[in-house]
Amino acid sequence: MSRELRRSLGVFDAVVIGLGSMVGAGIFAALGPAAGAAGSGLLAGLGLAAAVAYCNAMASARLAARYPASGGTYVYGRERLGPFWGYLAGWSFVVGKTASCAAMALTVGVYVWPEQAHAVAVAAVVALTAVNYGGVQKSALVTRTIVAVVLAVLAAVVVSCLSSGAADFGRLGLAGDASAGGVLQAAGLLFFAFAGYARIATLGEEVRDPERTIPRAVPLALGIALVAYVGVAVSVLSVLGSGDLGRSTAPLADAVRAAGVEGLAPVVRVAAAVAALGSLLALILGVSRTTLAMARDGHLPQGLAAVHPRFQVPHHAELAVGIVVAVVAATADVRGAIGFSSFGVLLYYAIANASAWTLTPGLSSIRLLAAGGLAGCLVLAFSLPLPSVLAGAAVVAAGAVLYAVRGGGTPEGGRSRRMSRG
Repeated sequence: MSRELRRSLGVFDAVVIGLGSMVGAGIFAALGPAAGAAGSGLLAGLGLAAAVAYCNAMASARLAARYPASGGTYVYGRERLGPFWGYLAGWSFVVGKTASCAAMALTVGVYVWPEQAHAVAVAAVVALTAVNYGGVQKSALVTRTIVAVVLAVLAAVVVSCLSSGAADFGRLGLAGDASAGGVLQAAGLLFFAFAGYARIATLGEEVRDPERTIPRAVPLALGIALVAYVGVAVSVLSVLGSGDLGRSTAPLADAVRAAGVEGLAPVVRVAAAVAALGSLLALILGVSRTTLAMARDGHLPQGLAAVHPRFQVPHHAELAVGIVVAVVAATADVRGAIGFSSFGVLLYYAIANASAWTLTPGLSSIRLLAAGGLAGCLVLAFSLPLPSVLAGAAVVAAGAVLYAVRGGGTPEGGRSRRMSRG
């Protein structure tokens, strides 16, 4: 039975999957808490998060072109830094992104049926796990529709706010409520929004011509998301101001109401749920592919490395991820999940940048980006709210202990199997 995944994704679908991961998380889930942390420094925090994300994106794209296998930084860390660092990246990703999946599922529940948010969240996880089970190409088609709807609604929000009499561009400047610590914390929270481009890299084994496709798709997805984020942040901040934005639980809906466009608020709520569904869909894809790669190498049960003979997807990994996410979504708190996820994912990208540093010692520009990304990830990770840092550090430490107890898995077998294919 084949253990290979089908290469079916071109540049367009790869960009769409990356966008599906980003636009759902950041705009609707992280903008309010980030404004609460940074105050009038929100746009500075957004710019810092984007800069760190760009460094990470360039590192991930270069590494994914060199190692076009499922697993993302789990593979890169293993090949460039050694088995332990690859394992730690994979562990941080799976744990952090499982929390992201739960946060996105709960976002769907809060917008669709607030009184039964946990039940709706579990139903969303079950439905999207079934979609992913049918093959990555079906997932890409669903994500394409979701992204188109969400971007259209975001454009309507931007136009409505900026063209209204409630917009005051004086609210965009820095004031006394901004601080360096607040900007750093906001950047760490907003990084949760930018991390979706990693889905393109973790799906490297399902991308056509990965050496060309991935380096093109990653910056394209990040650039489109950044334009959308800046437009929405500027428009909402100009209408609500940093104080009201930081206190709002549904900032885009509140902004269109303040702009006098009441009829758009229900549409925004629907779009928020749809965006979170798109993000959840792509997140489950990414977590299951990293689970597949770790199972191939013996760090997780070998049964999770199975590939469906018809659909050519890691069906055991997808089912396992779906079950775990459903359990977490039934019990978790969405705000805590965002901070916990950001800590794990920032550590994951720190390892990606360290791996990229080893690729091209003769190219100072690439090394400069990798160094900036590494430093940025570590600073933002430890600038997050203290409970998120403590919980994240504890879980990462537990993963390291598990690695030592289990004797490091069997990474040599996994490496030789994939390198023989390359």
